[in-house]
Amino acid sequence: SKTDLPNQSIDTGMGLERISSLLQGTNNVFETDLMKALVDASAHVTSSGIEDDVIVHHRVIADHLRSTSFLIAEGVLPSNEGRGYVLRRIMRRAMRHAHLLGAKDPVMHKLVPELVKQMGAAYPELGQGQRLIEETLLNEEVRFKTTLDRGLKLLDDALTDIPEGNDLPGETAFKLYDTYGFPVDLTADIAREHELSLDMPGFERAMEVQRDQARAASSFSAVEKLDLDPSWKTNFTGYDRLQDEGRVEAIYSLSNEKLESVPADTEVLLVLDTTPFYAESGGQVGDQGVLESEAARFAVTDTQKQGNVYLHRGKLESGQLSVGDQVRALVAGNDRAAITLNHSATHLMNSALRSVLGNHVLQKGSLVDAGRLRFDFSHPSPLSREELRAIEELVNNQVLGNSSVSKEVMPIEDARKKGALALFGEKYGDEVRVVSMGGDFSIEFCGGCHVQRTGDIGLFKIISETGISAGVRRIEAVTGRGALALIEREENTLREASAVLKTNPDELLGKVEALAKQNRELERQLEQLKARMASSAGDDLSNQAIEINGKKVLIASLEGFNPKTLRDTVDQLKNKLGSGVVVLANSSEGKINLIAGVSKDLTASVKAGDLVNMVALQVGGKGGGRPDMAMAGGSDLEALPAALASVQPWLEERL
Repeated sequence: SKTDLPNQSIDTGMGLERISSLLQGTNNVFETDLMKALVDASAHVTSSGIEDDVIVHHRVIADHLRSTSFLIAEGVLPSNEGRGYVLRRIMRRAMRHAHLLGAKDPVMHKLVPELVKQMGAAYPELGQGQRLIEETLLNEEVRFKTTLDRGLKLLDDALTDIPEGNDLPGETAFKLYDTYGFPVDLTADIAREHELSLDMPGFERAMEVQRDQARAASSFSAVEKLDLDPSWKTNFTGYDRLQDEGRVEAIYSLSNEKLESVPADTEVLLVLDTTPFYAESGGQVGDQGVLESEAARFAVTDTQKQGNVYLHRGKLESGQLSVGDQVRALVAGNDRAAITLNHSATHLMNSALRSVLGNHVLQKGSLVDAGRLRFDFSHPSPLSREELRAIEELVNNQVLGNSSVSKEVMPIEDARKKGALALFGEKYGDEVRVVSMGGDFSIEFCGGCHVQRTGDIGLFKIISETGISAGVRRIEAVTGRGALALIEREENTLREASAVLKTNPDELLGKVEALAKQNRELERQLEQLKARMASSAGDDLSNQAIEINGKKVLIASLEGFNPKTLRDTVDQLKNKLGSGVVVLANSSEGKINLIAGVSKDLTASVKAGDLVNMVALQVGGKGGGRPDMAMAGGSDLEALPAALASVQPWLEERL
């Protein structure tokens, strides 16, 4: 059935750009003030004009720059799946057009300031995220440029070899996608420019083969989606209590088979009508614990959620448990308490990150368990020690403030007006739960478990900060007893190090710096001694040279030499012999080092690489290098004497 609109209207497609084009008397949107500045900026940074033969490249770059910048400002980052892959496809299309203009260096990021100048007043998130946008565009263009030339060469060769009337093979498109990062629609664009079509069925077949291989190699086994009664809804009481009474509504095997009772020694999923067990969501792991009845004890190892139904995964430890039985649900209290501290600290850290780094920081994922918290966020570069210290200090200031933590359920529009942060891409209902800490320091949509007051967190300490993908960083941290345990471990390490160096902790740094300086001086002296040893060895060894067909040859096994010393010694010997061949061997800690040197006048007859490999193959190794100098390794010490003995007859055939 159709419902008439209150006011009859026609969708003419008259958006802002088309209206601007009409009002400004231009032939297309790229000549309006909305886009012309970007087109001109593209021509400037690529050092090319805006003539008819190149103008389309600048227009593609300008249009794609705008779309990618807005996506990044909204929290989307390049990836190989979902919206992140859509972004990557748009970016790489634009980057190819920059390549066609002859740009040798990345150019997209250089256009962002002009975009912010043109549209930043109307869209302030562009200015707020400018640093992230520039870094993301630069990193992505650098990555793509490393394979763009090789991929285009392969594609050009393939296009040249296609018989008239044929399509570009799907296998070629897949190789470009899999090896060189060419999105298939980019390959299709290039094929179209050559008046060819792309064999998409062939591409899909190649993709399916890869998917099948990935599935076969994967050891991951997920629980199948269960056939649940749509009317079921678990009553969650875990915000206020860690124990409750519930009825077993259903029992399922991990393969979606509905059971009447729990079989022995088998993992199953139990559905309760009421539970205090938190089901994994929002980065917080599912609760563990036990379900007890008069006749049974069931160990819960994880709690998951499907729709509004909570699934308790675990095994029967004793007795019998069937559908309809009443159970007492007991959450593992110590774990839940630790998880709660870590979850609340995650909210405080999110706000601290935005305060220290900027509002471009967006949450990209999190994991909160009893041992630690993990938080992934958008940021283009590693954090400095000063930034990490500032983040830690901001969080701990909130902990020391010991403010009350508010948890309110309210209409989603009220939550947005309050300034609550939502997780990008998450679906929310008409009503949401909002968690606030430190007044307006942290306000977020969240259905997880949290402390009553920020002081309950006790202490917050950052363990590590790393990069996990382009433009995404990860911080891991601990709270409460975990933070105290970390400090205790570090104090023990400090005391033990001080004891080893016979000093006190306050003077340890000075002692270590003095030792480092002393070590550098000893290393310098050692290198000088090794150089003298190499020179001395050259003097002694040169007298041991033999002649093969009138050419000087030295074959020797040395002790106490490292690879660098061997190289120096060969150089010394080649200088002393003038014209000849040198083969040296050294064994240390079960490993063999081999080196061969050949004077340049003999390299036409003997290649150092061939010689050293001939020896190395006999001792379980291989190597290579220049015709006049080559190195190899090995491990068969017993075979070394015979291998060296084979050098003379080998050279007799060649010299």
